[in-house]
Amino acid sequence: MADQLLEAPERVLSTLNPDGSRRWIRPKSAMGKWWKRRRVVAWLLMILFTAVPWMRVSGKPVMLLDVVHRDFIFFGVTFQPTEVTLLMLLMLGIFFGIFLITSLLGRGWCGWACPQTVYLEFLYRPIERLIEGKGTGRAHKKVARWRVVLKYLIYLVFSLHLSNTFLSYFAGPQQVFEWSFGSPQEHMTPFLIVMFVTALIMFDFVSFREQMCTLVCPYARLQSVLLDRDSLIIGYDEKRGEPRGKKRHHAQDQAQTGDCIDCGLCVAACPTGIDIREGLQLECVACTQCIDACDAVMEKIERPVGLIRFASQNTLAGLAHKVVRIRVVLYPLLLVVVFGAFLFGLNHRQMGEAMFLRNQNAVVVATPEGVVQTVILRIDNRDDRAHTYQMELGAGVEVLGAQFPVELEAYGSKTLNLPVRVAATAFANSRFQLQLSVYDDAEFRTDLHMTLFTPTNLHE
Repeated sequence: MADQLLEAPERVLSTLNPDGSRRWIRPKSAMGKWWKRRRVVAWLLMILFTAVPWMRVSGKPVMLLDVVHRDFIFFGVTFQPTEVTLLMLLMLGIFFGIFLITSLLGRGWCGWACPQTVYLEFLYRPIERLIEGKGTGRAHKKVARWRVVLKYLIYLVFSLHLSNTFLSYFAGPQQVFEWSFGSPQEHMTPFLIVMFVTALIMFDFVSFREQMCTLVCPYARLQSVLLDRDSLIIGYDEKRGEPRGKKRHHAQDQAQTGDCIDCGLCVAACPTGIDIREGLQLECVACTQCIDACDAVMEKIERPVGLIRFASQNTLAGLAHKVVRIRVVLYPLLLVVVFGAFLFGLNHRQMGEAMFLRNQNAVVVATPEGVVQTVILRIDNRDDRAHTYQMELGAGVEVLGAQFPVELEAYGSKTLNLPVRVAATAFANSRFQLQLSVYDDAEFRTDLHMTLFTPTNLHE
């Protein structure tokens, strides 16, 4: 019939049924040794996420991304948006670190440290199993409506906590704590941000779930270029496991089958719904649930564990495993260079900065005393104490109007419009090299240069 949907010959996505409908995944818990290790790591990370905004180093937050005041603090060091080089080096170091981890451990970040996996598998899903039961897949029993409502209410409480903690990284925990007990009308923008983030978290962990990892996250697609055949992944030992078959009582029958008894528990335990026996797949988040499920079965049937294990593709294929490889050497060298440059720049950074900004509406006015043109000067104080700034001009230059000295508070900034008058005879070929020095009451001093232009040659 024309209104019937065509079904795919096989499942295209792990979260999609052949008829195109959503395949809801309710993984079965496999609480083996790897799960216990991940639980410790997960709870430490969740505690750390909540605690970091409250932690301080040398009287400053460990991390604060104050976008409004344009102050960014990392481990007690304040950076300003004008310090582009240092921020770029810091970001490059983070990216190269992720590349190195991936080349060595595959998607270890996804399964062990990604907030999506940590909170879904060790907070939201445990709450769901506690309230609704431990049924998996289509066998999941229908539960009373009050249980579903209770689950969503608990989800909402944790989601509000996470969104307020997230806001604390940008506004500070003390400020968020004060907002929480005030009227939303007094701080409408932060209130709307918290509501929006809470709604996103609820949508993610209530409905979207593993699709964030399999459909949205670009990191899975990067594996094809970041991994090689010697990178550690979670893999199925096909040589040992095939051909699959149920356990036999006679040794002669057992010799005809591999160690895999095709119980399907590795698939039932997978939070993204894949079959690890089909090889490396981008949906695998290296959560080790299939390892724990398979090891438990191997112990019951008295066969060696490790049918599914951490191994490289070459090792599983019976080839030699290369520890030293080009990317394993290159990424650490890049990390040393990048972080070395970052530490050098951090150690030699000046406690102030002055720069000319582009004046798109500059107007040149010729007077009997000389040529007047307005230049824009910005001064930034990068120190944690106030400073007074002075200006020193080159020969033949005069600034109209007294704007110096300039006092700036800690990490303060000020932009000045300086009408500069230059003698007409100082221009050569309609150009004049303006020289200006800015210094403070401590050790900061910088010399600035700027070319001033006139519309015509004043010597004509």
